[in-house]
Amino acid sequence: MFERVVYLLCFLTSAICAWLLLASFRRQRQPLLLWSSLCFSLLALNNLLVFVDIIVFPHIDLLVLRQATELTAIGVLLYAFVWESE
Repeated sequence: MFERVVYLLCFLTSAICAWLLLASFRRQRQPLLLWSSLCFSLLALNNLLVFVDIIVFPHIDLLVLRQATELTAIGVLLYAFVWESE
């Protein structure tokens, strides 16, 4: 039971961070806030996939999909840092 709660709290934390970053982007129109909210949205999706993979469907291996979302999230943020620094 404790494991389920921790995975869901990780998902909720990432989703709330994404929502707060997007709300801040709407007010300030800083592009880095948009890229960061996209990154955290993908990290929230990754956390949801961890929950689904380990708790809901333990017999189905979603490791490749989880790693793809994580790599995409980090790639988006890295691209934003490089693009916004110019």
